[in-house]
Amino acid sequence: MIRSMTGFGDASALASGVQYKVELRSVNNKFLKATFRMSDRLQVLEPWIDSILRSRLHRGSVTVSISHAEADETAVPKINPAVLRHYANDIASALGVHARDVDAAVLVNLPGVLTQPEQGESFVTKAREALEPLLHEAIDHLISMRVREGHGLREDLLGRHAEIVERLGRIAELAPGVSEAYEKRLSERLAKLLEQFGVDAELPDILREVAILAEKTDIAEEIARLGEHLVHFKELVDSEDERPVGRTLDFLTQELLREANTISSKSPDSEISRLIVEVKGAIDRIKEQVQNAE
Repeated sequence: MIRSMTGFGDASALASGVQYKVELRSVNNKFLKATFRMSDRLQVLEPWIDSILRSRLHRGSVTVSISHAEADETAVPKINPAVLRHYANDIASALGVHARDVDAAVLVNLPGVLTQPEQGESFVTKAREALEPLLHEAIDHLISMRVREGHGLREDLLGRHAEIVERLGRIAELAPGVSEAYEKRLSERLAKLLEQFGVDAELPDILREVAILAEKTDIAEEIARLGEHLVHFKELVDSEDERPVGRTLDFLTQELLREANTISSKSPDSEISRLIVEVKGAIDRIKEQVQNAE
């Protein structure tokens, strides 16, 4: 099944008083590469998130954005009354004033007065539990978009494939007649040259030399190999298998172009040359498109 490498997926949820949001954006890349945008508190989870992505995706440059915000009173720093009273009494005693006259703005900035929202291992553990289903949900949405993009990609590739098949069929029809005509012209030209220079040669010798020269312009094997590659190409494009096919399609496209170039260089016929130019144009467009396939 062809899937594009471009897509977007997101998911969000409230868990343990924290609002989490996951966004995934992917674009083309030969390999799977993840880039993370998240708070320092969550960076320890990057290897774990990367392993989840690799279990579901195969190619593409994926940007992972994760945000979190405490949604209840757990987000508010807590005052430690005992520490606050201790500071107030010590300052009041040193200044010779009553504790209630000590500036509260000074007290709250002293170490230990405010207890920050949950940090450390406990926070990471809870975040991991909350993020796992969200990551899979976001990946599901991303894959769905890739599949939709893949449908359009498939139709375009099949259209180009049909164009090449049609041109190759016409080339295959022309090839035998071209070879015969070329062989005849060679025989006549060679016989004329031998006569012109007064060289005696036996007919079998002439025919052997003509056959050797004509063999260099025979494109039957290239036509057959190109046809086989096209059959394989269509099988991959039509496959419902979940495995990614982008790299295989890219390799096949190179083989298609190799055979087309060989036909172009070997054939002396102008009509075949015109058709093979159109074939190569279609292959180039396929090559551009398969770069989008996962």
